Amino acid sequence: MGPTHLQLTMARAASAALLLCLLCIPGSAAELTAKATALVDKAMTEEMGKQALVGAALGVILDGEIAYLKGYGLADREAAVPVTRKTLFRWASISKSVTSVAAMQLYEKGLLDLGKDVRTYVPEFPDKKALITPRDLLCHQGGIVHYTNGELIRTQREYETENPFESVILALDTFKESPLVNQPGEKFSYTTHGFILLSAAIERAGKEKFASQVRNRIILPLGMTTMRPDYQWKTIPNRAVGYLRKKGKVIPSTNTDVSWKLAGGGYLSNIDDLAIFARALIHGKLVKPETEKLMWTPQKLKSSKPTTYAYGFSINGMGAELQVAHNGAQEKTRTRMVIFPRKRFGVVVMSNSEHCNSRKLAGAIVDTFPQLAGKTSGKTSRLETGNRLFQKRSETLCARALRPSDRP
Repeated sequence: MGPTHLQLTMARAASAALLLCLLCIPGSAAELTAKATALVDKAMTEEMGKQALVGAALGVILDGEIAYLKGYGLADREAAVPVTRKTLFRWASISKSVTSVAAMQLYEKGLLDLGKDVRTYVPEFPDKKALITPRDLLCHQGGIVHYTNGELIRTQREYETENPFESVILALDTFKESPLVNQPGEKFSYTTHGFILLSAAIERAGKEKFASQVRNRIILPLGMTTMRPDYQWKTIPNRAVGYLRKKGKVIPSTNTDVSWKLAGGGYLSNIDDLAIFARALIHGKLVKPETEKLMWTPQKLKSSKPTTYAYGFSINGMGAELQVAHNGAQEKTRTRMVIFPRKRFGVVVMSNSEHCNSRKLAGAIVDTFPQLAGKTSGKTSRLETGNRLFQKRSETLCARALRPSDRP
């Protein structure tokens, strides 16, 4: 008689626990050994080489703790400045996940009604003759135009301030006159502009500037020290220079202003702070369990057709195999955050190369831990090689390696 489903599940859990023991330094929670570090570095540098990336940074979370943080390549190729843990990269669309958390924090306090007409909070947004709700905006079903999927109309007016779009209300002028690309709930239509509208609703519902809400309820409580809006008019040390590939050559990218889309792609930080955000999601530190369940539930269209996008997060799998992720792509950056909350495992990557495939870059590291990522293969994996390297670790050392830690 073969093993039962329960026995297989228990075996996988035991194998994952053993993996953590084998890859961790004794006495330091979830900190990789030198040999495990070599496996991760090899995967990272090989994938960077395949993609001809200028610079990148990596964060690995094991057993709910940040186990590894490192920079690779160059933050400024022309000045020969290396990527370090101080290097700041744009988050790009991972900013949407932050915005989702801010919205759901208000929701669980009864301050933001996800089913209410968004114009109740933001009357400055024109009537589109259709009910658009915060829920629609959170899951990209509001029909708001993105960049090239419909007519994009910018409001023409004069502003009294030099940087008017620091205001999420005035930032509506970048798209609010545009017609809908579909009726709300009819299609999944990814849109950064929709998250700008959502941030305006958050600002009004929370009675505090959107950026201040994010800082006071997410950045400061988590102890993040570098995450901030990427306002181009401010001098911010350690910004990475961006690069793009053009006619076969990798050249410096444009230094575009992203202040107008703060909620949809306007934050930046070092790799540490992105890893801290991912760790907080794994630990459920930002919203209540019932709110998290709603936030990570893939949303269906009005036709009942399923999607893989929830509220500000892409979702794959369920139960023990739940995978929560988001990518980011804009000038100067490519990013990815992928976590397996039930396995307390996650990987975050940031690159200053616009030709970076961040899914493949993060995937190269996830594949180093196939048992934690729910993957199996008939081939010998990096993990199996690592297991042989560390199989002499004792159970006592494993217990020490997995004890709680307060290190960032």
